[in-house]
Amino acid sequence: MEGRLLTVLVCLVSTVAIVNAGDPYFFHTWNVTYGTASPLGVPQKVILINGQFPGPNLNSTSNNNVVINVFNHLDEPFLLTWSGIQHRKNCWQDGVAGTSCPIPAGQNFTYHFQPKDQIGSYFYYPTTSLHRFAGGFGGLRVNSRLLIPVPYADPEDDYTVLLGDWYTSGHTALKNFLDSGRTLGLPNGVLINGKSGKVGGKNEPLFTMKPGKTYKYRLCNVGFKSTLNFRIQNHKMKLVEMEGSHVLQNDYDSLDVHVGQCFSVLVTADQTAKDYYMVASTRFLKKELSTVGVIRYEGSNVQASTELPKAPVGWAWSLNQFRSFRWNLTASAARPNPQGSYHYGRINITRSIKLVNSKSVVDGKVRFGFNGVSHVDTETPLKLAEYFQMSEKVFKYNVIKDEPASKITALTVQPNVLNITFRTFVEIIFENHEKSMQSFHLDGYSFFAVASEPGRWTPEKRKNYNLLDAVSRHTVQVYPKSWSAILLTFDNAGMWNIRSENLERRYLGEQLYVSVLSPEKSLRDEYNIPLNTNLCGIVKGLPLPAHYS
Repeated sequence: MEGRLLTVLVCLVSTVAIVNAGDPYFFHTWNVTYGTASPLGVPQKVILINGQFPGPNLNSTSNNNVVINVFNHLDEPFLLTWSGIQHRKNCWQDGVAGTSCPIPAGQNFTYHFQPKDQIGSYFYYPTTSLHRFAGGFGGLRVNSRLLIPVPYADPEDDYTVLLGDWYTSGHTALKNFLDSGRTLGLPNGVLINGKSGKVGGKNEPLFTMKPGKTYKYRLCNVGFKSTLNFRIQNHKMKLVEMEGSHVLQNDYDSLDVHVGQCFSVLVTADQTAKDYYMVASTRFLKKELSTVGVIRYEGSNVQASTELPKAPVGWAWSLNQFRSFRWNLTASAARPNPQGSYHYGRINITRSIKLVNSKSVVDGKVRFGFNGVSHVDTETPLKLAEYFQMSEKVFKYNVIKDEPASKITALTVQPNVLNITFRTFVEIIFENHEKSMQSFHLDGYSFFAVASEPGRWTPEKRKNYNLLDAVSRHTVQVYPKSWSAILLTFDNAGMWNIRSENLERRYLGEQLYVSVLSPEKSLRDEYNIPLNTNLCGIVKGLPLPAHYS
């Protein structure tokens, strides 16, 4: 009988998996608490998940049902997002302020999502307040189903490497600092998996390798503002996947990992058996910050050399590395058909949107925004206001134009929501007039990052687009005084966040939402609001609207 549960229960730590006739379910219980840790040698308050900093690694497979009951033991509301998971037809699980009411202090909420037709390396983190400055983040991997071939041999082991810059001030102090109208200075250091190492110090190994074996390392920049260059002493890294796509397998001595981005690389233990340093160092800041972590060859007791591989210099090197990334057209991703069977370069563009980031002072306080508007979150999540047909009481659509003014001198503070027609193929140009590095993310989708160049964008630049094998991904970097272009079909109904991955800039308004409404209002295009959804703001206490059929 279809849907009948099989009598198979797999018990894991804080997890129970129930396998049924369809896609399997995996149940997790997460307790979110405060704790004390010393990532940079200074004791500070951090956010723990099940007592861990960083949080537990969430391991899944394409199409699995992931059910996570999150208990908020903090003294303030809390919310998690699953960066890179597309939540097809299901923005209710996205966990950002525009879609979800936060979990009140002392209460719980159960997330239920599927990484539908996805594979790859991702991470989760808190979106409420500035909780991400305190932790609450962790790795999220989506493995390929056994019946889908992977374009490389199974590695000996699979390691998650969470890179990020870090502040020793607590998240509350940093929030008060930003709320007062000031901006944050340089971070205090860099972490690898929540730890900072010293060259020549007594560093316990983060990972071990057997001589002659090949390992997968999933690198994610979970930090706040800094691009990080990652490298391993004496070892090449073969890039095999980035942000959910298999890529052409080139070897790299080092990789620039921009904020919010994830790469998967293969590393072979083909050197003399001893310890080796992993190095993560900041790029494009006035002062370089760095840290190390130890990889130990199994059975070795020889310390790593204190001579570290040097980081590249300048952003032209990084731009050229971006251009070396290519989609693997013959590999299958989450589906049996090859990635290259989707010919995005042959689709006509129906709308072009240019988003220009800027910084200004509003009422004596620093703000950031797109196209002259600095977004502010609303008490009632945008999606709930829209779903309950009360959007006119909360926000206005299309307060920015697709083509911004040639010079943006001021910012207006208000909710920033674009309406995009369902299933249209859209070009978005991110144009950065500032001298700082930018990294942007789009929830609910992957897109083709077809170009990145210095200067200002013009329609003539389209002739330089990669319309064959640009990587399908969910973040894109924009270099100083440069632009980047992406192409995608908006075929996932819901309310979706476009944001700066620089946490300071996002918190102070450099984000917006895209409303993609299906005219059919049917389950074919979007799931009904879950019955356990928290309601807040002007919809609190209201009965749920009639469900889609």
